[in-house]
Amino acid sequence: MKDRRVIIMDYKFKINEFEGPIDLLLHLIKESQMDILNIEIVLLTDQYLNYIKSMEEINLVIASEYLVIASELTFLKSKHLLPIKEENQDEEYIEAKENLVNRLLEYKQYKEVTKDFKDLEEKRKEIFTKIPSNLNEYKASDITLGQDISLEDLLVAFQKFLERKKYEEPLSTKITTKEISLEERTQTIKSILKERKRVEFFELFDNISKPYVVITFLSILEMAKKNELIIVQENNFAKIYCEVR
Repeated sequence: MKDRRVIIMDYKFKINEFEGPIDLLLHLIKESQMDILNIEIVLLTDQYLNYIKSMEEINLVIASEYLVIASELTFLKSKHLLPIKEENQDEEYIEAKENLVNRLLEYKQYKEVTKDFKDLEEKRKEIFTKIPSNLNEYKASDITLGQDISLEDLLVAFQKFLERKKYEEPLSTKITTKEISLEERTQTIKSILKERKRVEFFELFDNISKPYVVITFLSILEMAKKNELIIVQENNFAKIYCEVR
């Protein structure tokens, strides 16, 4: 009687972990270190019925699907314990056992695939995505760029800068958890220009995380469009600067 109470306590702990009777059977098979292709019907049935009894003793409502599997296992156990009159076992028993094993294998495969999808979902959360920005509005003639530089030149230089940073070893980055708005970044750039008057374009990208880079680039273009700064390049392939307008 003492051993029985220990078993009940163990099953009570496991109740909320199973998604159905097949899930419970897989757990019992794993815990007993059985071969799923050669399950021990008597032992598995006894363990399963102990679980059902433990649910009854703590007044839990037992879902009908658990009782259906219990009846199937009881049938298999009774067939297994009957003396074998012929050389081959009863065909009905063999077919029922194969059917149960196939359901276990199918559910096991489904559960493993589900776990893989959950792992992929967690990895996907670590990837930052952003809708492509439309830069057409910055192609207007009123944007303040120097005579020797166009928006296309700026974009090409910017792309090369990002590629260079990507392959630098070690890569110097800053990790921030706070999202920066366009307004906040614009105010910061204004403060820098107010103090220094002239800043190299790429110095403003002190953090090359994707959200920071996008916000900084758009802030500079927006300020250039509003004539709050001018982007200049004195010669081809020379450094690009942002100056106070």
